[in-house]
Amino acid sequence: MNWDDTTDTPAAERLVDSVAGGEDQAVEAALRPKDLGEFIGQEKVREQLDLVLRAARARGATADHVLLSGAPGLGKTTLSMIIAAEMNAPIRITSGPAIQHAGDLAAILSSLQEGEVLFLDEIHRMSRPAEEMLYMAMEDYRVDVIVGKGPGATAIPLELPPFTLVGATTRAGLLPPPLRDRFGFTAHMEFYEPAELERVIHRSANLLDVEIEADGAAEIAGRSRGTPRIANRLLRRVRDYAQVKADGLITRDIAKSALAVYEVDARGLDRLDRAVLEALLKLFGGGPVGLSTLAVAVGEERETVEEVAEPFLVREGLLARTPRGRVGTPAAWAHLGLTPPRSTATGNGQQDLFGA
Repeated sequence: MNWDDTTDTPAAERLVDSVAGGEDQAVEAALRPKDLGEFIGQEKVREQLDLVLRAARARGATADHVLLSGAPGLGKTTLSMIIAAEMNAPIRITSGPAIQHAGDLAAILSSLQEGEVLFLDEIHRMSRPAEEMLYMAMEDYRVDVIVGKGPGATAIPLELPPFTLVGATTRAGLLPPPLRDRFGFTAHMEFYEPAELERVIHRSANLLDVEIEADGAAEIAGRSRGTPRIANRLLRRVRDYAQVKADGLITRDIAKSALAVYEVDARGLDRLDRAVLEALLKLFGGGPVGLSTLAVAVGEERETVEEVAEPFLVREGLLARTPRGRVGTPAAWAHLGLTPPRSTATGNGQQDLFGA
């Protein structure tokens, strides 16, 4: 059970949003695993990270700098806390957007204790001057603090105690190569399989003192988009439904009924996702259609459709982005129970549709 570019869009209010809101952050603090043994999923990452940390402890040294990449909600923040716990070290948490000047970073670095873990979330959004200062801090454990301006400016070297930087990013491609190369260990967090999410849900249910049957956990897991954070959020909403409408026990039928109330379907699509697909298929015959036109059709901003709805629809194989516009796939027609127009069902029509 594990969690973690937020946008100023309606996504912040969606039940299937992978970005944590205020309530999520409070609940996650209580549900987070405390060591690698409790951490569910990400088997390869766990195994590799365990070797890195064990070796560092055996040498009596600080652990190498760690870069964690992957979608929100997969456990990057949780792993950073586990790294600190495994190394028996304190942890300092900040984020890239909060560091807009090199002086901001210098103030944080100069106050670190020896062996401390510095967790820098959304590291790709840090300012360039701070980023360049970080190069030297990671490699040589020193920074040059500039005093004064213009020709009279003086660089004062400041020695830093050894520390471990854990950087987290949802967009690893935006990190410059010099920064990526300074991390001793990099890991990419994958989406979870339903069986792993079932284990997450059972563990969370136990911590929340919720009774849940195996088929109820499977139903929730199948709608959780491969993301533990979403699984935990859906579990809490189904728990509420079970307490009000039933005897508190979560079964498959109770989970189905609860998630129908919250408009999360069997594949994890919510109202916005289905609105995009229905507009694409019903109004535009499956496309291709431009993004702006599609956004107007569903009454949302272009950025909301592109950044909030599309990534999951593309990952599920329900929508495709082509040079000519957005198109619905055969799986999308099947999911909504619609019959595709004859032109999209033929071989030639399908080739034209996908811009081939």
